[in-house]
Amino acid sequence: MAASVSCSAGFVLGVDLGTTSVKVVLLDAQSKTVTDRCSFPSNSDISSTSDTHAKEQDPALIMAALDQCMDALPKDKLKKVKCIGVCGQMHGIVLWKSKSGCEWLSEDEIVRFIPKDVSQLVTWQDGRCSADFLSSLPKPDSHLSVATGFGCATIFWYMKHRPEFLSGFSDAGTIQDYVVSMLCSLDKCVITGQNAASWGYFNTTSNKWNTQILKDAGFPVQLLPVVVESGAVAGHTSSEWYGIPAHTAVGAALGDFQCSVYSCMTDKGDAVLNMSTSAQLTFGMPAEFTPPNSPDPLSPVAYFPYFHGSYLAVAASLNGGNVMATFVRMLDSWMKEFGLEVNESTIYSQLIQSALAQPNTDLTVTTALLGERHDPTSSASVSQISPSNLSLGHVTRAVCRGIIENMATMMPPQSLRAAGVRRIIGSGSALSCNTVLQQEVERVFPFPVVHGKDVDSAAGVAMVFNHQT
Repeated sequence: MAASVSCSAGFVLGVDLGTTSVKVVLLDAQSKTVTDRCSFPSNSDISSTSDTHAKEQDPALIMAALDQCMDALPKDKLKKVKCIGVCGQMHGIVLWKSKSGCEWLSEDEIVRFIPKDVSQLVTWQDGRCSADFLSSLPKPDSHLSVATGFGCATIFWYMKHRPEFLSGFSDAGTIQDYVVSMLCSLDKCVITGQNAASWGYFNTTSNKWNTQILKDAGFPVQLLPVVVESGAVAGHTSSEWYGIPAHTAVGAALGDFQCSVYSCMTDKGDAVLNMSTSAQLTFGMPAEFTPPNSPDPLSPVAYFPYFHGSYLAVAASLNGGNVMATFVRMLDSWMKEFGLEVNESTIYSQLIQSALAQPNTDLTVTTALLGERHDPTSSASVSQISPSNLSLGHVTRAVCRGIIENMATMMPPQSLRAAGVRRIIGSGSALSCNTVLQQEVERVFPFPVVHGKDVDSAAGVAMVFNHQT
């Protein structure tokens, strides 16, 4: 990796800006172990009354959750942080003015920043780019398809529907790129190939944007970040931040998916099943692998850039922990109609308990609730319903099974075996908190399964930047 950082003493801070929560860890640079971790929900979703397909989040609330996390870490250790790694949700986009993207505050001996002159974060879940709209866009020079929720597709949507919106900003990036830019007071946002590839119109072989294709389509290419190598240093902190000294090295932001894999994939025979809001099943491709010149939009498997020019074969599902979350919210709304108030965490706990008491079911639930990028028109359904399988245990077991079986349709066990996979490592909050999902992984995939409950992207990005020199 380019411009690696010496962290031979002290700590590395790892930050993960997720879809539903913000996580931070402190990694001891010498022992390479996580000594402290903290997580807070961001509660940052913005409800749109004008467009139900819009999925946006408030950057100020995401930063507030980051502030909560940072405030909870030991002050004496933060003073010894030697480098900072940041990762986060891919595909999405936030725009800002480079000279005034944040305001620095000093209160009670704590120095922090708050967003200013920043747009809402349009997340990877945004659904405003219809199939017809996407088909009207120029064909990218890339092995990856462009889908709704991708940064470049979102800019194209604004060009058509709200062109005046774009004129108010000079920079754009993922939410993790924004944080790095603010910490380092960068004049121009930088982006790694991992995040750039998730935007579309990026060639991972040349590591360059499809600049000419975009220019010809009238795309505001001045908004595109400058591409740097995954693992490179973006800059250094321009100010003290929560006790972390000024001039501390900050790595260019990475994808949360790649960092999650980095934290737990230790062998070429490993596949990783990561399940948080969405879900991904992946394994490493051979070093000599080169992706195809053009995408297969109907293929459920894509090839994501990793490190050192390598790639991961990825079945990236839009349906993961969000399916269970939707199930919980449905039950909650039903009970409220009966005048009952039950905490969502209590509902979730009871669902798992009921399903554990029901080890099998003949009820079938297909769980493509949000469609899939390779099949946007797919949806969820329930079949094989009988009077004997309508208990809470049966239904919950069937939902969990459906989530895992959906992954197996995208990346079947036989394709894993053909790639030399010998075991599956399970990671992600949705999987680690749900024993029923873990059981279904072991039922659907005939491999030894290791459930890495402590595996997370924040630890992974800290590990990336913890290089001894």
